[in-house]
Amino acid sequence: MAPRPLHEIVEPGWAKALEPVAGRIAEMGDFLRAEIAAGRTYLPAGPNVLRAFQQPFDDVRVLIVGQDPYPTPGHAVGLSFSVAPEVRPLPGSLINIYRELNTDLGLPQPSNGDLTPWTQQGVLLLNRALTTAPRKPAAHRGKGWEEVTEQAIRALAARGKPLVSILWGRDARNLRPLLGDLPSVESAHPSPMSADRGFFGSRPFSRANDLLVRQGGQPVDWRLP
Repeated sequence: MAPRPLHEIVEPGWAKALEPVAGRIAEMGDFLRAEIAAGRTYLPAGPNVLRAFQQPFDDVRVLIVGQDPYPTPGHAVGLSFSVAPEVRPLPGSLINIYRELNTDLGLPQPSNGDLTPWTQQGVLLLNRALTTAPRKPAAHRGKGWEEVTEQAIRALAARGKPLVSILWGRDARNLRPLLGDLPSVESAHPSPMSADRGFFGSRPFSRANDLLVRQGGQPVDWRLP
């Protein structure tokens, strides 16, 4: 991640929204460069660290919060829960998300794990921490990313536009106070360790669309190729 101005590395609306934490983003860039200098790597690859903020800020209508990037090399792409099209097998959480997508909306099994089409529908796939170390889950939690992503959520909530948050797991639900009066869909995390404790059967996709429509927004087309 090169030390460049925000407006050069994220979408203009996001550059403005994240201006209060521009210094923290620069510090995180310094941290990642120091990791590389010390012979350590991080995930996702540098160009994808801020990928979530490359879609239009004004177009976001659903927020899905993850914890931190997949720690398996080759999996993390800068969008929570998403992987590159060629990744096989799919991560367990994503398998469970697809299972619930079918149960909820009757949609067929997608051909791969790339969730980019959702971002084109205005779905923001945001991890609380934007990097981690290979094979070390949560390695970069508490380093400073939370300040950045919490500012992102506050900025979204302050727009006065339709927005629904899908909050899976305790960490995501802890962000609820940042959303003010905006509606959310909450359940257990889709991880294989917790999905059977309230994620399966929670119908997050249809519920999110219903809440969007109630706000005067357009529903998301959740179909994936």
